[in-house]
Amino acid sequence: MYTKKIQIEARVLGDLAMNHIIPVATEYQSKLIDNVYKMKELFPAEKASRLSAENMKLIEEIAERTIFITEHVEAMVEARKVANKIESEREKAIAYHDTIAPMLEEIRYHIDKLELIVDNQMWTLPKYRELLFIR
Repeated sequence: MYTKKIQIEARVLGDLAMNHIIPVATEYQSKLIDNVYKMKELFPAEKASRLSAENMKLIEEIAERTIFITEHVEAMVEARKVANKIESEREKAIAYHDTIAPMLEEIRYHIDKLELIVDNQMWTLPKYRELLFIR
């Protein structure tokens, strides 16, 4: 039962990350990049650099977090393939607990950080703060 729950959670997280979160974060990153280029066209180089510095930090952070998520989702899929070949249900559950569950936490951490960065209008999933205040 434990293994099945973690299997489902890993599949859902991987699907959400790759099909919803990464595309939305990348789209937002593209908007920030467009803004930086427009700033460089509109203002002198020094002023444009100063004005767009925060966007540059966000662009870099989004890139780092999306790369981390993508790499770790792929690693999690491979770890699940290895764990699923284990015959003993007890050993399989241990493999899921020791290997896959920690990966879920690491991936979630970076998704949570992206949730705080990406524009509310673009984020397609309910945000934690929204869930807290639903009546």
